[in-house]
Amino acid sequence: MNNKIIIINGPNINLLGEREQSQYGSTTFDQLKEKCLQKGREIGISVEFIQSNIEGELVNIIQNARKQYDGIIINAAAFTHTSVAIRDAIELFKKPIIELHISNIYKREEFRQKSLISDVVTGGIFGLGVEGYILAIISLQKTLLNEN
Repeated sequence: MNNKIIIINGPNINLLGEREQSQYGSTTFDQLKEKCLQKGREIGISVEFIQSNIEGELVNIIQNARKQYDGIIINAAAFTHTSVAIRDAIELFKKPIIELHISNIYKREEFRQKSLISDVVTGGIFGLGVEGYILAIISLQKTLLNEN
């Protein structure tokens, strides 16, 4: 076990700190990335942090992750509600996956309250802001070490 994870972010997450601060807070994408990498270093887990606005690119990243990573944290963002392709790629991963959303999708517009990936992931964190990323890293590490 290498304890190597990837954090995958979907569309518009690169605009954190600029967009809808009432929903997503003021932390920028780069600040969030650094917080996640730092937490990984603190707890001895290798973290890669990526983002794409392109659905097919995210599918490729998830497919390639099967051979490179022990776990995934995914904030599929808007693709959570629309992408069967991302769902299918996640289902093929066969290792721990945590679905993550900065806002609570279940308290938002009706079309955002349906996740196409929740039933094929290990667990989920919703509505805890960017702190949810840190909690997901800790939880995934414990899962990989069989401490959960």
